[in-house]
Amino acid sequence: MIGLDSLSIELHKKLKGKLSITSKIPVSSQKDLALLYTPGVAEPCKEIAADHSKVYDYTGKGNMVAVITDGSAVLGLGNIGAEASLPVMEGKSLLMKEFAGLDSFPIALNTQDPAEVVKIITAISPVFGAINLEDISAPNCFEIENKLENLGIPVMHDDQHGTVVVILAALLNALKVVKKDISEIKVVINGVGAAGSAICKQLSCIGYDKRMCTRVKEILLVDSKGIIFEGRSDLSGYKNELAKITNRSKISGYLQDALKEADVFIGLSRGNLLTKEMVQSMGKDAIVFAMANPVPEIMPDEALKGGAAVIGTGRSDFPNQINNVLAFPGIFRGALDARATKITPQMRMAAALALSDCVPNPTKDFIVPSPLDKSVATKVAAAVMETAIAEGVIRE
Repeated sequence: MIGLDSLSIELHKKLKGKLSITSKIPVSSQKDLALLYTPGVAEPCKEIAADHSKVYDYTGKGNMVAVITDGSAVLGLGNIGAEASLPVMEGKSLLMKEFAGLDSFPIALNTQDPAEVVKIITAISPVFGAINLEDISAPNCFEIENKLENLGIPVMHDDQHGTVVVILAALLNALKVVKKDISEIKVVINGVGAAGSAICKQLSCIGYDKRMCTRVKEILLVDSKGIIFEGRSDLSGYKNELAKITNRSKISGYLQDALKEADVFIGLSRGNLLTKEMVQSMGKDAIVFAMANPVPEIMPDEALKGGAAVIGTGRSDFPNQINNVLAFPGIFRGALDARATKITPQMRMAAALALSDCVPNPTKDFIVPSPLDKSVATKVAAAVMETAIAEGVIRE
């Protein structure tokens, strides 16, 4: 869109932030003051002190989400720091309210020490019903989320799990279009950060109830140095672990080598890495999800020339926008409505299936709902809530 950048700057300057705090009730009399503040406010304080669960009855905690970042992996901009991350965090909070009626507050931390991030979030958690971790780089994001798993309130790193929910829903529907079985496909994932790692684990059914999850036949991961395989000398940490569950044939080489006869390409990296010739080398009726922003790994017209049958991007100006807003508002709404103590893999799986079902008759240009469809969050929330209750991960 011509002039979009300058229009956005102009709008943000005019608004001076996308959020404001408003009260639910006016204070227009002495009685109002006495009830809402001193002395009346002491009574709910005393009841909460005697029974901490009553904080959900007397405060906004049960509808409040913290959107927290350390500014280390913001959009495709990288490590731009706390202050520069705020427009994104405000936008995330805005979408929470707009699509799921959730009150949300952006918190940008001036530290990128995982231990300190965990300590801060733990200390402020009494205020919030849930924590949305956002734009935190790998591997720190894994460590932070794992250490907060038993915080007692739902915690989710959206760049991992929100992305996975939408990709999986899109993939399930794309496979219906090309009439392929998920258990028989070869998937190439380019980009092995937070999102790439998470979708790899999902498609390998790592951590998921095997009754709800079907493992794909083959996964190849590709990072900036080539195909990941067990024994590659420069691998360490989480990439080493991923190498153990992927690429069983230990294929080496680069993206063009990985793509030969592949059924699905999932791009979570940077623009213009994929060519139409690489798409031509893929299997019949290939699915291409080129999700780098703002420039995808391949433009849709080029992917079509290469023979791709279904194409998705992260952009709003092409069909099949694979956007996290289709997932995170409903996931947090459902978790909070259930008073869940955590967000489990099964809850995320339920969200993906509900999102997939929002498009009962998918076509090559319609595999996911519009990000502006506000009915989606309600359907996702219902599925997440039902699963949380069934799993018993709820506050009695």
